[in-house]
Amino acid sequence: MAKLSTDELLEQFKELTLIELSEFVKKFEETFEVTAAAPVAVAAAPAAGGGAAEEEAEEKTDFDVVLEAAGSAKIQVIKVVRSLTSLGLGEAKALVDGAPATVLEGAKKEDAEKAKADLEEAGATVTLK
Repeated sequence: MAKLSTDELLEQFKELTLIELSEFVKKFEETFEVTAAAPVAVAAAPAAGGGAAEEEAEEKTDFDVVLEAAGSAKIQVIKVVRSLTSLGLGEAKALVDGAPATVLEGAKKEDAEKAKADLEEAGATVTLK
């Protein structure tokens, strides 16, 4: 039997139906005594040994930017909120007036830190969660 290259194997898998592929995965797992979820379990194992704080630090990829207070330059803060979001003037003003309020949800770390810096430069008090 000729050995197939990785690309040839992938081409063969593309021709399988979902049911056939599911059956293949089950037989593969049984034959090699592995599970398809093994990478997830391996990744979680070191974090569990390191403690909860370390686990949270490793997993945290999305941040919420929370406006705690607008400060004295409310108009500047409203302008920054509008530039960070797709909110209109009235909605941005309501968000700033209703502080504490979430400006961005699920933002990447770099985006969240930039938003925080921009808001603080305008005079607002901001936290990242």
